[in-house]
Order: sequence, then C-alpha cells, then structure tokens
Amino acid sequence: MDGDMSDVTERPRGPDLSALRIDEHARRDPKRLTWRPIGAGLAALLVVSAVLWFVLREKAPEIEVTTVRADKGGRPALLNASGYVTPRQRATIAAKITARVNEIHVDEGMHVEAGQVLAKLDDSDARARLVSAAADRDATAATLGDLRVNLENAERELRRVDELWDRKLVAEQARDQARMAVDSLRARIVVAREQVGAAEARVKVAQQDLDNCTVRAPFGGIVVSKDAQRGEMVSPVSAGGGFTRTGIATIVDMGSLEIEVDVNESYIARVRAGQPVTAVLDAYPDWQIPAKVRTVIPTADRQKATVKVRAAFDRLDPRILPDMGVKVTFLGEERSASIAAGRVLVPRTALLEESGAAAVFVHREGRVERRAVRLGQARGSEHEVIAGLSDGEQIVTTGVKGLRDGQAARVKR
Repeated sequence: MDGDMSDVTERPRGPDLSALRIDEHARRDPKRLTWRPIGAGLAALLVVSAVLWFVLREKAPEIEVTTVRADKGGRPALLNASGYVTPRQRATIAAKITARVNEIHVDEGMHVEAGQVLAKLDDSDARARLVSAAADRDATAATLGDLRVNLENAERELRRVDELWDRKLVAEQARDQARMAVDSLRARIVVAREQVGAAEARVKVAQQDLDNCTVRAPFGGIVVSKDAQRGEMVSPVSAGGGFTRTGIATIVDMGSLEIEVDVNESYIARVRAGQPVTAVLDAYPDWQIPAKVRTVIPTADRQKATVKVRAAFDRLDPRILPDMGVKVTFLGEERSASIAAGRVLVPRTALLEESGAAAVFVHREGRVERRAVRLGQARGSEHEVIAGLSDGEQIVTTGVKGLRDGQAARVKR
C-alpha cells in the first residue's frame, strides 16, 4: 500500500511561465498610435496650404508699377511708354463709282508707284453714256453751225433790203421783217452756244465716269491688304447686306513709318519735341532703335488720361513694319561723364535699403523680382549699381516698399 501511495503522489510542478507572455495588444504604444493620425493630418494640411498658396498667388490681382530702364551711362531714362508703329500715310483705295470689278492688278506685299493701275471696273455703261453725250454735243454743235449760216444769209438779205429801202423800192414792212429775222437768229445762236457748252460738260462728266472705271494708286507704297476680287461689286459707300465692297486695296507709304505712344498725362511734362528716345520692337527685343520725338499732339484723352506722342525713326529699316508693338524709353540730357564698364545707374527711388543691404525690384514677365544689389557712388537723383543688375533691365521706381517678391504686376502706361 505504501508503494501504491508513493505512485500516486503528485510531482512538484515547475514555475508558471504564462505570466511572462507578452500580449500583442499591449506591445503597441498607445502614444505612438495617437501621434500617427495627427502627423498624417498635419502633412495633409501642409499640402493643402501649399496648393492654396500657389492658386491664390496665381489669381492675385495685378498691381500697376512704374519702371525705368537701367542703363550704363550716356543719357538717363526719364520715362517708358508702349505703343505701335504707324504710318503717316495710309489709305484704303476705293472706287468713285459703283461697278463690278473686271480686273485686279495688285496683291498683298506688292510695291506700287503713284498712278499705277490697281484695278479696272466694268465700263460698258460709262462708255455708252460717253457715246451718247458726244452725240448730243455733235448735234448741238451742228445746229449752232446751221444757225450761223442762216444768220449770215439773213444779214446779207437785210443789207439788200436796206439798199432797196434807200431807193424807195420796198415797203417798210419788208425792211422790218428782214431785221426781225436777223435778231431772231442772233438770239437762237446765243442759246445754241449755251447748249453746246452744256453738251461739252456732259461729255466731260461721261469721260470722267469712264476714267473712274480705272482705279489708280494715289501714292507709292506697299499693298498691305487686298480687299476686293474680280467679279465683286465695289462702291464708294456701303450698300448694306455685305454684297458690296467699299475698298479695293490698302496702301502704306513705308517711308512714313513712325512711332505712336500714349503717355500718361502726369508725365507729359518730361516729353518735348526733338527729344531723343530709344525704341525696342516686341519682335526684336535685343534691337535698340534710335528715334526722336516728332510731335506731341496738343490734346488729351479724358477717358485714358493720356496724351498721344509721335516719334520718328532716325533711320528706317525693312524689319520695321506697320502695327508692330514697340516700347519707347524717353531719354534725358547727356551726362557729363559715363560710368565704369559693367555698372548701371538706377533712380534712388527704386532702391530698397534695409539693415545696410540694398535691393531693387525688377519687372520681368509680368511679375516683380526682388534683386539684391551692390551700390557704388550716388550721382544726383541716381545711384550707381556695381553688381546685381544688367543694362536694359526694367526697374520698378515707385511703391517698392509695398512689393513682394514674385508679385504679379503690370507696367503703368
């Protein structure tokens, strides 16, 4: 029995290791679980903010700025303006009569001389009127000739009757009849002369109508527009409905090309006749063309508050074409001395000085760009820039303290 009891005696158990098991849920740090969504939210907020900033920046309204061209000496830039190349002599050639175009002798780009035939119109009606007028004139002239012959005969008869009257061979009644015949013929001749003159005038009108069927160039130039074709009806005035042309071709005298700009009336005092300017065509931004102010039109546009100024090129060039866009810089008096190479001059009003550092705003591609510069010596109302700017860049001159780098801006006209 003792042996049996020893067999059923329980063996001592080892230590319970289940308490040392790591719970997978407890392994995760609750603080880390809390910060993960917060971090993701912050990242999304930053992305949205960046997108909104970019969109609002693109849609921000433009501001107007005044600019001048940074230059390296010589004449200072006083004012900038934009305009177009315009000819002083430009005409749309129209017919004087209403007729159909039979022939057209020009095309766009062709050079024509003064008096050269541009087109011929249907002249059948004009020729018929001329023939009729000439026939009336000839008939009236023939009648006048007959009256003159009759007058000579009547005067001869009157002289014969007078001789017979002196010899008491005819009655007084015969003498009176002869005189009345002469007076009547003389009166009819006066009327016939007037009729011949009127007939001659009608012939001239008919001839002019025939000549008007040939359209000629009033001056030499280049055909820039061909406005009518063979078979179309042309008229000096619009007949309505779009079936009648009022012009045949447009001619420009290329020797009369000049610059036309609108200058803000606040700055017109800086402009005078004969003043030198530098013109830059939009098509050739690296080509500076010398010119001079030809005239300041003595009237202002009350709607735009501008005054029209015209400048003549010092020398014309085949690259200069009508209606090209152009930017003009009005220059001041010649400086007494030029500045060192690689340096430019800017107005002092364009400088932004903070904490001993200087900067300017450059207008470029519709925005203003803040540019750090190194200054040299002051020269009156201008300051020498040693580094940071290039000759020809457009410098903002007003309101620089309120500008931001990259802000949308347009140049004030």
